[in-house]
Amino acid sequence: MKKSVFISAVFLFLLASCSSEIEDGEFLSPVINDVTYSNTIKTIIENNCLDCHRTPPRNGASISLTTSDNVQDAILNRGLIGRVENGSMPPVGDFLTEAEVQALKDWQSGDFKD
Repeated sequence: MKKSVFISAVFLFLLASCSSEIEDGEFLSPVINDVTYSNTIKTIIENNCLDCHRTPPRNGASISLTTSDNVQDAILNRGLIGRVENGSMPPVGDFLTEAEVQALKDWQSGDFKD
């Protein structure tokens, strides 16, 4: 009986210590990154960028953002996330929301899933 109680206690301790971490008094949940181009990013780009960043670009835009590869290149090589964070893009209309900017960051951290 004592042996089974001890084994149960060890099991529960290990389960609790592996299931979450505590930082600054808060429980951290595992990050689940399900942002893909097709389920999130494409809509953000269509709603905020394609008036100018279409194929061919217009209104002085220098690049097209009509494909996943175009947007990925803009994030990696043209500072797209920094530009939407500082408000220089889009130059007219509404700025991207914090959630939309975070989605771009999550897409990047998730290896640009399509």
